[in-house]
Amino acid sequence: MPHIIVERSFATPLREEELKAVEARMMPCLELYRVRWIRSYWSADRRRMICEYEAPDAASVKSVQREAEARFDQVWVAEVLGEP
Repeated sequence: MPHIIVERSFATPLREEELKAVEARMMPCLELYRVRWIRSYWSADRRRMICEYEAPDAASVKSVQREAEARFDQVWVAEVLGEP
């Protein structure tokens, strides 16, 4: 399945409580759109985030983000380097 990257930026540092609220809203949407979260990276200043998913396509990941009201800057399909 393709790897999809979601880039996020925040005007003010994202708080842990805000992140948990978005995660809770996202959970039912992931299964609905056959999207699997792999990992996320959070910048030290908590103003940027990169999230990696496996999904049928980028549109599925965008649907999850919109339904969960998770702000994002970009969504794009990635190739994993070093995979056979």
